[in-house]
Amino acid sequence: MQTHMKREIGEIPAAVARLLGEGREGIRAAAAALRAADPDVVVTIARGSSDHAATYFKYACELIAGVPVASIGPSIASIYGGGLRLGKAGAIGISQSGKSPDIVAMLASARASGACAIAVTNTAASPLAAAADHVVDIGAGTEQSVAATKTFATSAVAGLALVADWTGDAALLKALDALPEALEAAIGRDWGELVEATADSMSLFVLGRGPGLAIASEAALKFKETSGIHAEAYSTAEVLHGPSAIVGEGFPVLVLCGDDKARASILETAGRLGAQGARVFVTDPAPGTGIALPVARTGHPLLDPLALAVSFYGFIEALARRRGFDPDQPPHLRKVTATL
Repeated sequence: MQTHMKREIGEIPAAVARLLGEGREGIRAAAAALRAADPDVVVTIARGSSDHAATYFKYACELIAGVPVASIGPSIASIYGGGLRLGKAGAIGISQSGKSPDIVAMLASARASGACAIAVTNTAASPLAAAADHVVDIGAGTEQSVAATKTFATSAVAGLALVADWTGDAALLKALDALPEALEAAIGRDWGELVEATADSMSLFVLGRGPGLAIASEAALKFKETSGIHAEAYSTAEVLHGPSAIVGEGFPVLVLCGDDKARASILETAGRLGAQGARVFVTDPAPGTGIALPVARTGHPLLDPLALAVSFYGFIEALARRRGFDPDQPPHLRKVTATL
């Protein structure tokens, strides 16, 4: 029997194509508002997978627009009743349901302070949308599996498209047009060797750098929630500042490597961990001492990590079933998490 998660992974390319087609008007309107506001900084407000999409946006915004992005704690408004001076800022709230009270409260506070407030959500008629100046409806459709896949991918693409339209970056705009086809190819990549290598694992590292770090964080979350594995995400630079001390013989390490300027440093770290005895899997056709996982390249350094996320989703759904879990219904979790 096919899980909801597997079916929804298969729907990602079509959902992304729909977002970049039918959903483009909302993206362009929000991008125009950001151009008019000309913010000195953009703040993001999100939790869970949505926060990983926000991190993905952070790297795109900083690399393409040159505008710094900071994640702010929703509890500043919802619990502590504080406000921030955001009159020269953009504020982006990301939530699949648009219902979490703390996300809504912080975006409303940012808007009240003068920020250009944008909601990115799968529920256009939601409290988060009502708290924003502009709404980007990711249009992913119903997602039944508790583990988010379609909504993460479309939220991340919405952020990339927002930056592309805001800045008029021709290369990114062209690459986005070809993205659904690349994601279709990514679904077909077989990471079965990694399934067998981690089937009995209880702890591992997921590493990335730059935009890939956002995907590493998303992957570590999925290891926990679908497969009961304690996974930690680190930058390939940060992991050497202490965490690598626990890496020994046979310790599993998944290294997410795109084809960008960080590739050489990522592979160098992978080699160092391999020399410590780690069993290192690398998403690169020439990983050096690591074990290569098949990848689908997109032709753009900002989009490669998103294709890796889609390949990872297929792997983690298979791993969950291999370990005897139902990836659609992780223990102690539910689809909409409303926090204060």
